[in-house]
Amino acid sequence: MKSKPAIMIFITLLTLFLIVSCFPDKSYEDSPSGFFTGIWHGWIAPLSLIIGFFDKSVRIYDAHNTGWMYDLGFYIAIISGFGSLSLFRSKKKND
Repeated sequence: MKSKPAIMIFITLLTLFLIVSCFPDKSYEDSPSGFFTGIWHGWIAPLSLIIGFFDKSVRIYDAHNTGWMYDLGFYIAIISGFGSLSLFRSKKKND
């Protein structure tokens, strides 16, 4: 199957474009960001940080939010993201 790498590249690029389209920036929306938006922004925070070096309008955290509910969602996503890194680390066996 020679088309499998092409399909994987297409899916990867599509996923990246979808993630990039949802970065927090200067929001001028009528409604502030809430709990679920905070979760999303927490999940994409590492990518937002990298993109923020090149594009000054991209921020990790949305300042136009609902308060502690947005903060709760943001921190839940940040903590769960770093906690899941331990699943991929190799475990040493004690013999």
